[in-house]
Amino acid sequence: MSILRTLARDFQFLFPLTEHGNERFHWFVLTLQAILVPVTASRTSSLLRSIATLFGVTIAQGRYYTFMASAKLPWDALWETLWRAIPSPLTEGRLLLALDDSINPKTGRHIFACQRTFDHAAKTNQTRWPWAQTIVTLGLLLPIHERWCCVPLAFAFYLRRTLLRAGCVRVRGKAVRFADKLTQAQGLIKRVARCFPQTPVLVVCDSWFGNNGLFKPLRASLGEHAHLLSRLRSNTVLYALPTSSPGKAGRPRKYGPRLGNAADLAARMRPQAHAYTLHVYGALREVLAAEQVVMLRTLRCPVRVVWVYRKTQWVALMTTDLTLSVEQIVEYYAARWKIEAGFREIKQEIGSSDTQTRNPDAVTNHLHFCMAATAITWIYAAHLKQAPIRRYASDNTNEYAFADVRRALAKEIGREGFGIVCRDPGKPDNKSLISVIMRLVA
Repeated sequence: MSILRTLARDFQFLFPLTEHGNERFHWFVLTLQAILVPVTASRTSSLLRSIATLFGVTIAQGRYYTFMASAKLPWDALWETLWRAIPSPLTEGRLLLALDDSINPKTGRHIFACQRTFDHAAKTNQTRWPWAQTIVTLGLLLPIHERWCCVPLAFAFYLRRTLLRAGCVRVRGKAVRFADKLTQAQGLIKRVARCFPQTPVLVVCDSWFGNNGLFKPLRASLGEHAHLLSRLRSNTVLYALPTSSPGKAGRPRKYGPRLGNAADLAARMRPQAHAYTLHVYGALREVLAAEQVVMLRTLRCPVRVVWVYRKTQWVALMTTDLTLSVEQIVEYYAARWKIEAGFREIKQEIGSSDTQTRNPDAVTNHLHFCMAATAITWIYAAHLKQAPIRRYASDNTNEYAFADVRRALAKEIGREGFGIVCRDPGKPDNKSLISVIMRLVA
């Protein structure tokens, strides 16, 4: 059975067995199909036209807009179904979770979750404080057909305390309570980890999230099999492992002698560096790296630190999982960049940044649809017997892209879709039209 048919069958059990529930399920599948076919932007109005043109289903505009702003879509159960549909989600026995936040600039007032947000990556001709949504995102790092991918798993809108203090941001009549990014990230990771009990979890993140504000609550809730892999700040002070002093009065020492900060040790460790041939950033590269196990006061535990040297620069990576090798640490952290590529896939290729919705439920539902469509695309890629051919190959890049998988998935939708008959009775099937459009797009 096709993975699309399997997902549609599992989704159908999550909707009420009533007339309205069946209608809501059909519209849900139609919306996913309209997003997955790369024909138009993912605005609600464009999706409504695509459903009518491609699939021959006419929905009243007011009713469809009400559906897109519905609070009755079972997103929690739908996401758990998608998580369980990922084939072989573990990498070398671990669940690799990429964690990061992004901003989604908007124009217009009264848009849910919009606020003045600092953009550290703004260009010289862009404002440093755009009017944008801040989204904390969790993804699964997974090698699919010898290429690292990031499958989106969950997200949360971050709102500053000053914006919520007045109580003017409300969802269905209730004021939104403040939660910092670390608390939101912890909640997202715990939700995913409950779906994979007793599975080692390695959270790969940047230095902003890689601290005890995230690590301590994760250890308290998930136990010893929760670990962090992050970049180390250059001014972070490192200590040697404590040595036992039998017969000496007082409690045992928690930290050994002070070794200096990460920058000091980078210069001292360079003569001990070894060359490794690793698959990073889509190619086999020679990496010069040195390692040492030290104590870190910010996490209050021993960590393995790997210094990666380039011609004139260096990067320090640290992990609380002491069983990881140098090769695994460098390759896993290099794969973290795929969550940045995932932001582009969701916002630009799928089209989450094109939404014009303002209602809290409509904004949240639209992002759910876009992320679910991205996850389904990667799940479909994992079920393919071989990787799709890259459309625009070059000497530097010959790996398949997200657009190549989406194009193959759109052709599959044109042939049989999700296996659910959603069109109006008496109207012809428009599969041939989808095939013609896909040929034009190709």
